[in-house]
Amino acid sequence: MTDAATVDLHFIDMPADDSGADTTPLVVIHGLLGSADNWRSHLKVWQRSRRVIALDLRNHGRSPHAEGMAYATMVADVVALLDKLSIERAHVLGHSMGGKVAISMARLAPERVASLIVADIAPVAYEHGHDDVFAALDNVREGQPKNRREADELLGEHVDSRPTRLFLATNLVRNDDNVMALRVGLDEIKRGYSDIIGLPDGERAYDGPSLVLRGGDSHYVADDMLPTLREVLPRARVVTLKNAGHWLHADQPEAFQQAVITFVDAQ
Repeated sequence: MTDAATVDLHFIDMPADDSGADTTPLVVIHGLLGSADNWRSHLKVWQRSRRVIALDLRNHGRSPHAEGMAYATMVADVVALLDKLSIERAHVLGHSMGGKVAISMARLAPERVASLIVADIAPVAYEHGHDDVFAALDNVREGQPKNRREADELLGEHVDSRPTRLFLATNLVRNDDNVMALRVGLDEIKRGYSDIIGLPDGERAYDGPSLVLRGGDSHYVADDMLPTLREVLPRARVVTLKNAGHWLHADQPEAFQQAVITFVDAQ
């Protein structure tokens, strides 16, 4: 799959509330600069009927920092985690960059994927679009804020959107010097950014059951991308969530949760 060394990913493992639940777990993969922690409210809903595992990709959350953000490399990390947990097959859900990881996993290791849920991303290459975000995080790193208010002011020099700043602030932790520091591997992410915005890895189509959820107010899965999407995911059902942008799971949480439950329960 890849020659790069895998890293031992941090993860949240939540057993099913129902002792008679489906034994096939749901694996959740966050997007760029996200983490498993962002998904806790959703995990609590989904664990009612099945085991749920949310992970931190390399250079994100509490996972180790390492060079290499190619999708095949990140898939190898995820497969290594499933091996560690003795999980043969799982329903795999990925948002944004995590969606491309999930698509790559379905193409490279289809035997490990019971079904695929892709949230607001298409298997296409995107334009550069995170320069302001990277500049904001660099500003925080250089400014060494003592509290979240100072950190927000530093982020605000490059990012006007308060919701975006609040999201970026989830990547800050207080270090031993009493400074709000980045927990993400920002330099590794920036060096791997061309891979992140590029195509998912794998050559063949994934012919297993697939659900693509897109935000009605998002441009990430535009209509003109659907032919390419169906070449990669020929069985994909595309569902548009109204009044939702790229962070559709935050904009329409209940609709998002129920769409995932309905799809997975039908498999």
